Amino acid sequence: MINHIRQAYNQSFSEEKYQQFLEEISRAHNHVPPFRISESPVFVGKDLKSKILQACDEICEVLCADDFRQKSANALRPEYTVPNEPDHNVFLQLDFGICELDDGTLEPKLIELQGFPTLYFYQDLVARMYRKYFDVPDTVTHLFGGLDSDQYIKLLRKVIVGDADPKNTVLLEIEPEKQPTQIDYWATRDILGIKVLCVSEVIKEGNDAYYIDENGDKVRIERIYNRVIFDELVGRKDIQRQFYFTEEVNAHWVGHPNWFFRISKNTLELLDSKYVPKTIRLSNFSGSPSDLEQFVLKPLYSFSGAGVIFNVKEAHLQAIKNPENFILQEKVSYSPVISSPDGMVKCEIRMLMIWEENELKPRLVNNLARMSKGEMIGVKYNRNKTWVGGSVGFFEK
Repeated sequence: MINHIRQAYNQSFSEEKYQQFLEEISRAHNHVPPFRISESPVFVGKDLKSKILQACDEICEVLCADDFRQKSANALRPEYTVPNEPDHNVFLQLDFGICELDDGTLEPKLIELQGFPTLYFYQDLVARMYRKYFDVPDTVTHLFGGLDSDQYIKLLRKVIVGDADPKNTVLLEIEPEKQPTQIDYWATRDILGIKVLCVSEVIKEGNDAYYIDENGDKVRIERIYNRVIFDELVGRKDIQRQFYFTEEVNAHWVGHPNWFFRISKNTLELLDSKYVPKTIRLSNFSGSPSDLEQFVLKPLYSFSGAGVIFNVKEAHLQAIKNPENFILQEKVSYSPVISSPDGMVKCEIRMLMIWEENELKPRLVNNLARMSKGEMIGVKYNRNKTWVGGSVGFFEK
């Protein structure tokens, strides 16, 4: 989207460099990612950057308001509520689809938001690899607030490990070795020196939690960097475990599980910004069947697009027994705005934020981009296509 950088990048691109780029990413943490990594980053100019930052600020005003916890209380499900919730979350992600207006300018539109960690370590790795192997000038950066990669990692270490011994900090997941984004877990482990742990491996003694290390020693867990998605955990009846989130534990949650619900699709109807599509709780929808063409139907409690219906019919609504758990979100038309050697590409940019314990608001630190030539963002819409997949944005300084 910065034309001169895009042209130079495309002209200097080679398949040989791309394969070397992929190979070094795989070597970095001894893991080959199963998801497709795009041939290119996204280059974001100052005008679009300014709009994205404004959108982030407007959304954060709502999340930082004194009454947000009261307004988001209905997002918590009693059977999933976890004790010892802090005043605010640690991690915040805002996903924006990039759209082209009638005058040719670009504008971000919020697609989703989540109070849950994402690929914080992997995104720095992939950005450094793009810069190493391809033509990425120093006039753009993937990090924000003046951070370089060393300072960024130092901040993540402070937030996740804090003053604890790394061995007493765990990244908690369900069968981490089977998760599609596990490369981020191994990067977190290798960089911070913490344990990556399946929920089935947590030993509970009273309110204390432990794991068994490689030497057979029992190690107390003091900090839990939570990467468990509740939807997946509830559905995994085959997982035998002693550890239940709804019970007291003498450990500090780095990313308290309640914020997965508080900052989620539940939050969309509280937001009022030109960068946020109209969102209606299905139980409050009073429009006609013809109005449904304007909306996407989404379940509140789902992850990675599960259960989303794009071409909504009245029959879909009639089949729903719990309309209070669904939203209708105004459709966002992603625009093909990135030039590639074999066609134009659409993109979505996720802004990665961290809210430190004693700070008044979240801090923007990094980003993630996804590129698509299909009808929507996602693997099934981009099979057998090139210049699509996971990426990162380089923003004009």
